[in-house]
Amino acid sequence: MSTVMIADEHTENRALMTDLCRAAGYDVTIGTSTATVMVGLLKRTCKVVLLGSQFDELEAVELIPLLKRCCKTLPIIVVASDFPAAATRRLRREGIFYHLLRPVLPEDFEELQQAIACALKKQAPCYN
Repeated sequence: MSTVMIADEHTENRALMTDLCRAAGYDVTIGTSTATVMVGLLKRTCKVVLLGSQFDELEAVELIPLLKRCCKTLPIIVVASDFPAAATRRLRREGIFYHLLRPVLPEDFEELQQAIACALKKQAPCYN
C-alpha cells in the first residue's frame, strides 16, 4: 500500500483529503508538523505529499525546497485555491508535481485521485 502524507493547516481540508485517500485505498499519514513530514521522507515511508498553501507556520513555497532536500524525486501535489499567479509559478519552479484547486465538486475529487495515482506511477526511488 502506498503512503500519502497530508500536510495542511486547515483541519477540514485535511479530514476531507484523508477520507478521499483512504476511500481510494491509500495508506494515509497526517503530518502534524514539519518535523513529522521530514521524518516520513527520511524513513522513506511517504511516497506522495499533499501540501496545503500553508503548513506549520510556513508557506508552501518555503517548505517545498526543504522537502526536496530530503527526496529530490518526491511528488508534491499542492492543493490550494489561494495562490496568486506569481506564487504558482514559483511553486512550479521549485519542482512540484501538480497543483490543483481545493476539491469541492465530485469531479474535483476525481482529479485529486488521478493526480495521486499518476504521481505514484512516475515516482522514482529517493536517492540523494
